[in-house]
Amino acid sequence: MRIFFTGGSGKAGRHVIPYLLEQGHRVLNADLVPLDHPGVDNLTVDLTDSGQVWNALTSYAALDELEPGTGIPGFDAVVHFAAVPRILIRPDNVTYANNVLSTYNVIEAAVKLGISKVIFASSETTYGVCFADGDRQPEYIPVDEEHPTVPEDSYAMSKIANEVTARSFQRRSGIDLYGLRINNVIEPHEYQELFPAFVEDPALRRRNIFAYIDARDLGLMVERCLQTDGLGFEVFNVANPDTSVAIPTEEVIRRFYDGLPVTRDLGPFETVYDIDKARRLLGFEPPERWRDTL
Repeated sequence: MRIFFTGGSGKAGRHVIPYLLEQGHRVLNADLVPLDHPGVDNLTVDLTDSGQVWNALTSYAALDELEPGTGIPGFDAVVHFAAVPRILIRPDNVTYANNVLSTYNVIEAAVKLGISKVIFASSETTYGVCFADGDRQPEYIPVDEEHPTVPEDSYAMSKIANEVTARSFQRRSGIDLYGLRINNVIEPHEYQELFPAFVEDPALRRRNIFAYIDARDLGLMVERCLQTDGLGFEVFNVANPDTSVAIPTEEVIRRFYDGLPVTRDLGPFETVYDIDKARRLLGFEPPERWRDTL
């Protein structure tokens, strides 16, 4: 597939794009800075400018596409990961405006150009736990996609707005628009750097609902979305199948979620950030990672 990928130079994208290239796709990375990786095409684009987005989505990816003499090829899919990635990097109003406007521009252009699939990054923060002021617990566990999404912060608010935008464009167009509620992205080197502290003090993972997603497995999730057609608008939790702490899930519940409703039985170390929907509809089966590494 010929894929227009936004934000491919970021923490997640720089692992997802190589995975997609390995699957045989051609990827144009639209970002403010290029991704220095063999085989990836780069185009500097300000996604808050609708004219630049439209132009980029109707452009050649690189000089070699001039050779056939058959005109500019179209994109088969858009993967939209670009964003201010959390609070406290830019002022709140800038974070919100950037993330909402860029997503609107990308989806609008894709729909009007007849691109049949858009995959966009939403966030675990939409459930209102991650950046809450104080200790905010979920309403029940495991946290699935039906859980209320009422966040307090500008980043998560922007992600909720993006989901509403996507749902509306999907209803208008009928294309596939899949939102990924991505949990805390962990790069391979971060297992040695971060996880010993999580083993020592599980409470450090409370705001992430004790979950994580290996950046390489996020590539698998995107590929499963690319290969699964006809779902319309859907949102999916994205995480690895195990928790990010050493204690059993039963103990996580006892220590941190005592008294909360538990809606189903959970495995000994199963994540409380539910990924059953992605498993069922997409065939998403990421391997366990950190316990193997450490």
